[in-house]
Amino acid sequence: MERTGEMSDWPPVADPGSVGLCPDRLERIAAHFDGYLERRQLPGWQVAVMRRGRLAYLHHSGHADVENSVPVAADTVWRIYSMTKPITTVAALALWEHGRFELNDPVADYLPAFAHQQVWRSGSATSPELEPVVEPMRIWHLMTHTSGLTYGFMQAHPVDELYRRAGFDFGLPSGLDLTGVVDTVATLPLLFQPGTEWNYSMSTDVLGRLIEVISGQRLDDALRSLVLDPLGMDETAFWAHGALADRLAALYAPMPTTREIFRFDQLGDGVRREPTALLGGGGLVSTTADYLRFAEMLRCRGLGSNGERVIGPRTADYLARNHLPGNADLSAFGRPLFAETTFDGVGFGLGVSVTIDPIAAKVPGSVGDHGWGGAASTTFWVDPTEELSVVFMTQLLPSSTHPLRSQLHQLVMQAIID
Repeated sequence: MERTGEMSDWPPVADPGSVGLCPDRLERIAAHFDGYLERRQLPGWQVAVMRRGRLAYLHHSGHADVENSVPVAADTVWRIYSMTKPITTVAALALWEHGRFELNDPVADYLPAFAHQQVWRSGSATSPELEPVVEPMRIWHLMTHTSGLTYGFMQAHPVDELYRRAGFDFGLPSGLDLTGVVDTVATLPLLFQPGTEWNYSMSTDVLGRLIEVISGQRLDDALRSLVLDPLGMDETAFWAHGALADRLAALYAPMPTTREIFRFDQLGDGVRREPTALLGGGGLVSTTADYLRFAEMLRCRGLGSNGERVIGPRTADYLARNHLPGNADLSAFGRPLFAETTFDGVGFGLGVSVTIDPIAAKVPGSVGDHGWGGAASTTFWVDPTEELSVVFMTQLLPSSTHPLRSQLHQLVMQAIID
């Protein structure tokens, strides 16, 4: 691999064979994803594979900025969108370990705006019929996306339309900080009674506000003190400023017919300014090296590579268990809508998807592997059984454009020979 950019943040690359990976088979990863570059269907990409605590494969190809011929470098900065969610959830669990709240606590105990919510029953966005909440929304519902909240961009239900009418689509209502965002969400009806279904949603944004109330800190300060600083994630932030802005990759989207990329500065440039609302569900930028520290912390059951413990090992284990009732998968318990994961054979833990049946998922892996992805086609996963941590970065919106995640899984798993 050509080593352009800053390498000081990376551990030395080990001989893949020393950790049970075949180097020739690992090269299939680059050959495959470079095919997307040749077809002009990805701008550039970067992948890091750690096994047994050693960096065994690190590769980047293509451009961070196609139009200005800026290549992807080892220290390129990426919009990670929903890969913010696991970080926010771990920060909340770090507070939970101090006894600051219980997972069964009603959200309204900390955010009173949620005290009198209504649930969708029937009707239309212009004439909704609602019913009272039977089961109060609890903190664990936020961590598992079983809260009844949704996203406006789903466009699958009248409640989604009510979100859009309130200003929630791919953006937020103008001028609102996180408190205002969450208070506005609380006025909208729930899609279902809390705890009865799974739906990808603004749950983690609400969790971010709950962190502020419980910690007494602004969300960026809380994430930094609870997670980012202990892990040495110095290049992860809520907006790209200073040196981060200089290394920020451009954002791209696909043409409808050819899926060839075009530059999407209209949305991509927003991350260059300090946001009005800090969103725990999708606000961060990061580097591959930084996020790999987070992934390895999960694999090592809460312990960072620098010896700092973020959460206890039992908490990390608990996070990675399927929290859906009856050990159901998302196909059985969730609505068949967009999410940053497959549904068959996949459950949901606290802030991460969890594989419960690799055969049903039709994606090679292990029972208990867990991770998440972001809207710009980024992804990560941790496989405790195979002692793997994998991070993939690119900047193509939306993440459903190509099956990059399942392809990466099969390409990494086929390289394991021991």
